[in-house]
Amino acid sequence: MDRVSFDEIKKVVTLQMAIEHYGIQLRNVNATTLRGKCPLPSHGSEKSKESFTVTLTKGVGGAWACQSQSCIKARGRVGGNVLDFVAAMEKCSVRDAAIKLQMWFLVPAAGNGSGTVGKEPRAKSFAGKEPEPELVSRKETDGAGESDLNKPLTFNLQNIDRAHPYLKERGVSEETAKKFGVGFFPGKGSMHGRIVIPIHNPKGELVAYAGRSIDGTEPRYKFPAGFHKSLELYNVHRVREEVSVVLVEGFFDCMKVTQAGFPCSALMGSTMSNAQEEIIREHFAHVVVVLDGDEAGRGASEGIVDRLRRAVFQVNVVNLPDGVQPDQLSIDELHRLIDSIMVMQ
Repeated sequence: MDRVSFDEIKKVVTLQMAIEHYGIQLRNVNATTLRGKCPLPSHGSEKSKESFTVTLTKGVGGAWACQSQSCIKARGRVGGNVLDFVAAMEKCSVRDAAIKLQMWFLVPAAGNGSGTVGKEPRAKSFAGKEPEPELVSRKETDGAGESDLNKPLTFNLQNIDRAHPYLKERGVSEETAKKFGVGFFPGKGSMHGRIVIPIHNPKGELVAYAGRSIDGTEPRYKFPAGFHKSLELYNVHRVREEVSVVLVEGFFDCMKVTQAGFPCSALMGSTMSNAQEEIIREHFAHVVVVLDGDEAGRGASEGIVDRLRRAVFQVNVVNLPDGVQPDQLSIDELHRLIDSIMVMQ
């Protein structure tokens, strides 16, 4: 079977390169945005006025969207990255689109690894608000310099109990516990007697363990000395290929929303740092913000939503009832709240 890395394709082949390959003419709205008539076969004969938009700085290599009624009727709300564009143009799978791009632009074949052809990702779609152009690249300005960036760990904690009763009390299935690598740690060290939660950077490298107290010991959550949680977005390495993501506050919120079948990442708090905003901007085009139903969560939601609307195509917010956290909701309740606004196929 042909092998090709989806990540590598998107790094090498920009959306603009694919558009030029097809000879599609779009006008420059500004330095980062192109617009014109929709070239998709699904568009039909509708005479729409420049419904097709390309944002060159969105995600890896650019992102596109068509908001015409004909495309929405034929394919749902359509959009995505360069792979999704070629799949729509060629009426083929994302896997076949990746192989075509590899041949057209001579992208080196990849070995084994995440994102390789052989396991095809879900088709993606979105439609939303055109973002304001970003004139200055954001930096990680959360008190950490380049030398303070979270370095990958050189060890893994062993003998973690994935079936501990505390996880069941929090609504985390054993399957989810295994997927996220969480469980009770009986060994020695600062995380002794806590539920340990592995934290990875966007590349998938393990950079820390958080420890959740289960007996009332303070602090409730313990992080390693020198770890900057503001530089990471929890679980982003598992969902970075998605167009849409649900954004929550906590680890267990993220696990519960994931159990419900939605791609999810957590801020590890009720505030969003510049670095976390940059990660979201880099990987996602649509964000559903579901923070806790308390004063801190509601207060933070407004500012986060306002910032993200300048960074991604579309932002929705779900306001939870007083005192309710996402992980306290049932799977059915999560679906009732999120299904209608989540952009998935």
